[in-house]
Amino acid sequence: MSTHSNYSKHIRKGFTLLEIIVVVMIIAVLATLIAPRLLERVGSAKHTAAKSKAASIAQQITVFHLQSGLSEVPDGFDLELLLLTPDDGGAPGGPFLNKSDDIIDPWGRPFEVFVPGEINHDFDVMSWGEDGEPGGEGVNEDITQ
Repeated sequence: MSTHSNYSKHIRKGFTLLEIIVVVMIIAVLATLIAPRLLERVGSAKHTAAKSKAASIAQQITVFHLQSGLSEVPDGFDLELLLLTPDDGGAPGGPFLNKSDDIIDPWGRPFEVFVPGEINHDFDVMSWGEDGEPGGEGVNEDITQ
């Protein structure tokens, strides 16, 4: 009887290898189910941020060309002009954007300006989306403002 009481007093410490494997497998299954959804939302958030930045750039180009006294946006307009003060060659009231990152899309490529625009009459501000190529759907869709 003393052997039985010694056995019941034995306290189990730690986890078995099987328990650890089961927990790791559960975490792996959850990660494979959740990760694609999270990555899709990150891509969607970048696309939304690019739309917002493009709209802001388009607005600042309009202000720039009005402040400069130009009747239209010149062909080959350089977005760097929006970052310059009047003393550095920018328009009166500049700079129109605060930092050089303001003219870079969320995927690290500069926005482009097309004069005349395909969507808008005077000019378009474009990002080619996540893939950096014309066309595409979803996160690869081109952004035009």
